[in-house]
Amino acid sequence: MSEERVYHGIPVSPGIAAGKTYVFDHEEDTITKKQLTEADIPIEIVRLEKALIETRREITEIQKKIADSIGVTHAEIFNAHLLVLEDRTFLEEIIKEIEASKVNVEFVFINVMEKYVRAFSEIEDDYLKERISDIQDVGKRVLHNLLGKRRKDLSTLEDEVIVIAFDLSPSDTALMHKDNVIAFATDIGGKTSHTAIMARSIGIPAVVGLHNLSQQVLTGDDIIIDGNKGIVYVNPSDNTKQFYTDKKFQFLDYEKHLESVRDLPSVTKDGKTVVLQANIEMPEDIPSIISHGAKGIGLYRTEFIYMNRSDLPSEEEQYIAYRKAAEAMAPKSVVIRTMDMGGDKFLSHLQLPKEMNPFLGWRAIRFCLERHDIFKTQLKAILRASEFGNVKMMYPMISGINEIKQAKVILDEAKEELKKENKHFDENMPVGAMIEIPSAAITADIMAKHVDFFSIGTNDLIQYSLAVDRVNEKIAYLYDPMHPAVLRLVKRVIDAAHDAGITVSMCGEMAGDPASVVFLVAMGIDELSMSPFSIPEIKTLIRNLDFSEMKQVVDRIMKMETPEEISSLANKCVEKYLPEIFQYKF
Repeated sequence: MSEERVYHGIPVSPGIAAGKTYVFDHEEDTITKKQLTEADIPIEIVRLEKALIETRREITEIQKKIADSIGVTHAEIFNAHLLVLEDRTFLEEIIKEIEASKVNVEFVFINVMEKYVRAFSEIEDDYLKERISDIQDVGKRVLHNLLGKRRKDLSTLEDEVIVIAFDLSPSDTALMHKDNVIAFATDIGGKTSHTAIMARSIGIPAVVGLHNLSQQVLTGDDIIIDGNKGIVYVNPSDNTKQFYTDKKFQFLDYEKHLESVRDLPSVTKDGKTVVLQANIEMPEDIPSIISHGAKGIGLYRTEFIYMNRSDLPSEEEQYIAYRKAAEAMAPKSVVIRTMDMGGDKFLSHLQLPKEMNPFLGWRAIRFCLERHDIFKTQLKAILRASEFGNVKMMYPMISGINEIKQAKVILDEAKEELKKENKHFDENMPVGAMIEIPSAAITADIMAKHVDFFSIGTNDLIQYSLAVDRVNEKIAYLYDPMHPAVLRLVKRVIDAAHDAGITVSMCGEMAGDPASVVFLVAMGIDELSMSPFSIPEIKTLIRNLDFSEMKQVVDRIMKMETPEEISSLANKCVEKYLPEIFQYKF
């Protein structure tokens, strides 16, 4: 028997699965360069058009299958694929290159596609980087249709397997039958990739970011996938098999227990209520939010309306999307964040200058305050949607009150324009500020006088406070939410908000982390907004906490000197108040 091998990756979909591997390998196409005559050029262009039409038909067919099996929400992931096929700039570049170089369409197509992939790979934003898989997926489909080849997919599997691959495109994942594919693991990928989203949607364990796992296993190998901790065991020992057999049954019981708390209040044993809300990218995420028991939307990331397109969304288009969310959640609140775009996170057609330090550059509220035209269009759409539910709005990356005052001037202008157009809106729509820059946290007592609520964005607050680029693996170990500086800033913001009589929420990753939540509740946080999948777990933890007892812990952590001391105490608290979570995640 082969020796057990252990691989560590990124957990993106929870659960435990054991079985046989199926190594899914997209064969590489060999493209030969052929010179054309002038008469061949129109023929090549027609071939391209036919391949695009066939690719559109395939993707539309996949969309229909997904809509029928797991819902329209997830079928709309493939809208991004269709947009690639309709990108005139991309297609015209291919045609011009065919005409100029007189080379066959396959050779030109693959070169232009690789240029786009390289451009996206140089972007520092995680979300945009992970859109590379969408571009590559579409490209492979078009290429197969140009070559007249049938594309290999996972829809024909007959045995129960665990799929191992270098990468899986969203359409690969979409064509999986849950009865046959019980889990998957890939060499590359991240938590925000469409593949990860699809895995969670169809409810199978998944681990990504395993580097070269697909080269280390063969089809038919024994394997265990731990989607809770991001661990993969190849040829597991008998002891490991028994351990995970027991763990799997425990996890299934644990999940059933979590489902039982969905409709229960999020309140500590001694009566402290903490409102649990969800983060979303688009209205199509709402069914998942409702099914997991969220009491509203704490962060609606509107920038995703601007992505995967060649133009800016109109006021009407945005209004329809925001109204859809407001109506679906009413009377629960929907907190809409104005677009956090700019720097390295904007559309290429605006031709914004490339910045050396985009995370410190012209983005979010800074971009909006200079581009009044784009900003005011969004503000008018949000205001109009406020008539149809409990809508709140907040500005990202606020560094001081001058930005809030400038934004208010533009908001007032938007209101006046709507009145002249006889369009209705909520005159008293609450407006808040995101606290994600140290200057905002330090002056939170001043800021609180000018807004209706705070929302702490911990992802950036940690990054800026500790001077750590969170996407740089060389210094990722320094990115620590348990750093005393981070927790002191968070407490300062909570205290300032309460002193001013306004509420404070948190919408960063800390909000869904059990160890962090123990301290956040103790500090008096009012609301937490997270991935909908985290809500049942966090609610269960909160219901087991004793707020009065935990308040005493705050004094202890404020005196601690290292992240290690604080983490140790946090873990002990989680183990005490919810041992079920502790054994799976710590």
